[in-house]
Amino acid sequence: MASHRKSRTPGTRVAGIRTPALATAALTSVALLSQTATAAPSDDGRPSLEEVEKKVDDLYRQAESATEKYNAAKERTAKQRKQVGTLLDDVAERTQKLNDAREELGSFAAAQYRTGAGLPDTATFLLADTPQDVFDQRQVLDRITGRQKDAVDDYVTQQSETMKKRQEATESLRTLTETQGDLKTAKATVQKKLTDARELMSKLTAEEKARLAAIEKDKQEEAARKAAELARQQAERQKDREEAAAAQQDSGTSGSASESSGSTTTPPADSSYATKAEKALAFARAQIGKPYVWGATGPGSYDCSGLTQAAWKAAGVTLPRTTYDQVNAGTTVPVSQAQPGDLVFFYDDITHVGLYIGNGMMIHAPKPGTYVREESVFYDGESSIHSVVRPA
Repeated sequence: MASHRKSRTPGTRVAGIRTPALATAALTSVALLSQTATAAPSDDGRPSLEEVEKKVDDLYRQAESATEKYNAAKERTAKQRKQVGTLLDDVAERTQKLNDAREELGSFAAAQYRTGAGLPDTATFLLADTPQDVFDQRQVLDRITGRQKDAVDDYVTQQSETMKKRQEATESLRTLTETQGDLKTAKATVQKKLTDARELMSKLTAEEKARLAAIEKDKQEEAARKAAELARQQAERQKDREEAAAAQQDSGTSGSASESSGSTTTPPADSSYATKAEKALAFARAQIGKPYVWGATGPGSYDCSGLTQAAWKAAGVTLPRTTYDQVNAGTTVPVSQAQPGDLVFFYDDITHVGLYIGNGMMIHAPKPGTYVREESVFYDGESSIHSVVRPA
C-alpha cells in the first residue's frame, strides 16, 4: 500500500505516543527503500519503477476511499428505500380514507338532492299537519346538518394530511434518486481505479515485478520489526502495572498503578470487554484467507470495515458500516495502549481499518486482489496510523 505517504519527523506523536527511535528508523527505512526502488526512466519514456509503484499505491488508496463512499451511499439507499416504502404505504392508506370521506360527503349531497332537504322555511312548516310533525322535521334537519358538517370537516382533514404525505414521499424519492446517483458514481470510481492499477501492473516486465516484490518484502520486514518493538513496549508496561499493583497490595497504599510506575497510562480494558474481544477475534481469525471484495460484508468475502463490523457483531456489538462512523464508535486510546479487539484506523481520510490482535499485529482485509490476513499495524509505515479506538 501507499509507500508514498509522508513520514512524520522524529519526535512527533502518533496517536498520542512519542516514539523518536521508531520514527528515525522509519525515515531511514523509507530512504533505503526509495533508493532501492528508484529507477531512471527508460529511453522510450516509460515511468520509473518507483513512479509505477507510487501510482499503483495511489490508485488502490483511491479505490478504497471510493469503497467507503460506496458503503455509505449503499447504507443510505437502504434506509431511504425503507422510508419511501413506509411513506407510500401511508399515502395509500390516507388516500383511501380521503375517498371514504368523499363518498360520505357525496351521499349527503345526493340525499338532499333527492328529498329537496334544506333549511326549513315558513312554507315547509305550514305544510306540517301537527306541531309534532314540525318538531320531528326540525330534529331530522338538525341531525342531517350536523353529520354533514362532520363529514365536511373529516374530508378537509384527510385531504390536507394526504397532500402533506404525498409531498414527503416526493421529497424522499428525490433524495433517494440522488443517493442512488452517489452510489453509482462511487461504484464507477472503484472500478476505474482498479482497472487502471491492473493495467499499470500488466505493463511491467518480469524483472520489474520481481524488484517490486523485493521492495514489498523489505517493507514487511521493517513493519514486523516495528511490531516486535511495540509488543516489547506493551509487555514492559504490563509488567510495570503488575509490579505496581503488587507493591500497593504489600504496602497497603492507595493510588493508581500508573502513578506507582512513574508513568501515565490508559487503564486496561475491563474483563467484559476482553470477553467480547475474544469472540470478535475468533470470528476474524476464521475469515483469514477469504478475499477482499469492495462493498462486501461476508460471509464469503469482506472489505476492511465489513470485516470489523462482522467480527464485533459476532461478539454482540453493533458497529456502523463505514470507517468514517466506526472511528467514532468507542474510546480513542494511544497506539502503545492498544489491546486485542481494538480497531486500528489508517490515513488522514480514515479509509482503512483493522482489528488489533496484540503484539503489534492485526487482522484486516487489505485491498482488492488480496485476502484477509494477519499483518503488522505498521504495514504501510508508522505515519499511516490515524488512531486506535476501543469499541463501546
